[in-house]
Amino acid sequence: MKKTVTFIIVAVLMLSFLCGCGHDHKPTSSLNPSNDSFYITEITDEIFNRIYGKSFKEDCTLPREDLRYLHVLHKDLDGNEHNGEMIVNKHIAEDVLEILKELYEADYPIEKIRLVDEYNADDEASMEDNNSSAFNFRFISHTTRVSKHGLGLAVDINTLYNPYTKIVDGKRIIEPINGEPYLDRTADFPYKIDENDLCYKLFIKYGFEWGGSWEDRKDYQHFEIPDKKIAEWYPNN
Repeated sequence: MKKTVTFIIVAVLMLSFLCGCGHDHKPTSSLNPSNDSFYITEITDEIFNRIYGKSFKEDCTLPREDLRYLHVLHKDLDGNEHNGEMIVNKHIAEDVLEILKELYEADYPIEKIRLVDEYNADDEASMEDNNSSAFNFRFISHTTRVSKHGLGLAVDINTLYNPYTKIVDGKRIIEPINGEPYLDRTADFPYKIDENDLCYKLFIKYGFEWGGSWEDRKDYQHFEIPDKKIAEWYPNN
């Protein structure tokens, strides 16, 4: 009898060990179930508490259910590995996760991938720190239309070195302001995105448009979903 009880106890312990008891398992993407460093989740209450009143503003018209949280790894210019977080629209979550995964595997340098909420949802502060991010709710100026970042359908990469610029009333606008040294796109400097760049090639491959190819302004950090596609998902925007 003693031997039987001992056997049962050992069997139960072994089964618990093999099953892992269901604890400490991160959700994984279907892209690579064996790699729990790259995964997608819905916006949990914990994540929502981090972004509410910041990137998810009180007047946000985009349903929380339309957003997804991405966890990724990325490497900086020195090859140091970092954890990254990004929030994007559910329609592009798998594609953006795959892009960031391919960039990581290619040792492509991205200095920071943090939620813009760590900068109190201040785009300028985030860009000045060379942070890469996506969702930040806002309306297009003087309209009732939600911007593409407000929909989570635009992604900015290595923002300091790939600034936005436009001439308004004869005056040059630069965002971030400390990105002015990097307006010369013929110069050689780190983190630069151009049409020969892997980051550019991957985003274009997955159907994004690049702000660096616009005629009336340049937004070298910016990749967005085309208007036609957005109209299919959000016909009333």
